[in-house]
Amino acid sequence: SHRQQQQQQQKPPQKPCCCRTRAQKILEAGYHQALLGCDQEPPHNWQATKATVKERVAYLFNTQYMSDVTFLVGQAPNEKSVPAHRFVLSISSAVFDALLNGPLADTSGQTIRLPDVDPTAFLALLRFIYSDQVCLDPDCVMATLYAAKKYAVPALERECVDYLKRHLSVDNAFLLLGQARMFDEPQLASLCLELIDRNTAEAVQSETFADVDVETLCCVLERDGLAIKECDLFMAARRWAESHLAKAGVSCTPENLRRELGRALGLIRFPLMSPEEFAHCVVQSRVLLDQEAVSVFMYYYTNPKPCTGFNDQPRCSYAGKEHVISRFCAVEQRWGYSGTSDRVRFSVNRRILVVGFGLYGSIHGPADYSVKVEIIHTDSGRLLGSNDTAFQCDGSNSTFRVCFKEPVEVLENVNYMACATLKGPDSYYGTKGARKITHDSPSHGKVTFQFCYAAGNNNGTSVEDGQIPEIIFCLQ
Repeated sequence: SHRQQQQQQQKPPQKPCCCRTRAQKILEAGYHQALLGCDQEPPHNWQATKATVKERVAYLFNTQYMSDVTFLVGQAPNEKSVPAHRFVLSISSAVFDALLNGPLADTSGQTIRLPDVDPTAFLALLRFIYSDQVCLDPDCVMATLYAAKKYAVPALERECVDYLKRHLSVDNAFLLLGQARMFDEPQLASLCLELIDRNTAEAVQSETFADVDVETLCCVLERDGLAIKECDLFMAARRWAESHLAKAGVSCTPENLRRELGRALGLIRFPLMSPEEFAHCVVQSRVLLDQEAVSVFMYYYTNPKPCTGFNDQPRCSYAGKEHVISRFCAVEQRWGYSGTSDRVRFSVNRRILVVGFGLYGSIHGPADYSVKVEIIHTDSGRLLGSNDTAFQCDGSNSTFRVCFKEPVEVLENVNYMACATLKGPDSYYGTKGARKITHDSPSHGKVTFQFCYAAGNNNGTSVEDGQIPEIIFCLQ
């Protein structure tokens, strides 16, 4: 009716609901500091500027806005307070989830101390969790790797390892090897060891070499592929021990050097040194016991070779992959030895490094042979490389590896003599030998060997028949 319409017109306007009023006030006045408890106010309507969830979560990184946990990271006086958000951390890391929400989580407070984590590395970890952004540099990458492993963020672990691989060099190889072993990163450790193998002489001169622990040192000394003379390797190990003793304030006496080297001393291959090198570098240092030094000298000058307690297997100190050229197509028996050398002449069409020979063993079952292998420059008669050693065979017609103390450089289109003087029982021998053999390496190309008869007393070995069935070499 007309009266009802008048009454409705006289009613005061309804107030908007409280929720709508609060939202309007926030939009009009911005985020008030007292309401949010923030140290800094976010820009008004910041959400509208972030098109994706990733952008909005990244915006929360290292801010007090909506944070519900605080970490005190590092140790005084460099301890740093870092705000964070339980939800973001919990969906990114099982460790954070257990720490913040598990049955042992401390829900009474919102501050968690992390004294063993570097503040810069922790911020790099959180930045990755919030935004997928990787922020690494040489000074913090190892600490960030530690944080990523501790809080189970494997994607950041991989980023750290990839970064280290890209920045691996001779100067930091030993440092990264020690860290890779500490953090159980076998792939990175393998890359470090391969680099050290190829550049041993330079790597042991780096500043980081003196800082490695003794187990890392032993890990390197056990390698067969170190590109360094054994005398120089001993001197490097001695410098390492002297550095550690100096840091500890201990005098560098022979006894203390021996004690500091520990197991590492037994990994030096003293029999690979020349008698002159051993006498000058090792004996004068007095690091070895008298009986140890005597046993090495006896190894040099007596046959059969006595046991010295030190490895006498030559190190394959070269850069590159090892290859083998086989001269024969068939194997026969019997080949005897009367003290003369089996010899064959050869040349190659490019520079190589000869690591050693493959030799045949006994036809009468397992046996020991003493052997002297040599490479001689044919025109001048100059001895380029040799090794007076021994090997064991198992009675099969397989070849057995005998290496030089150091790889021997062989130049292109130059004639050389391969010699092997064996003492032992009758052996297998090869037949149907080829005068020209080409070896094709996918990574290094082709190398062609040419063999010819060695005049003089060669124990019957020729291009077609005899000993020295294999030449072990590498390409550069």
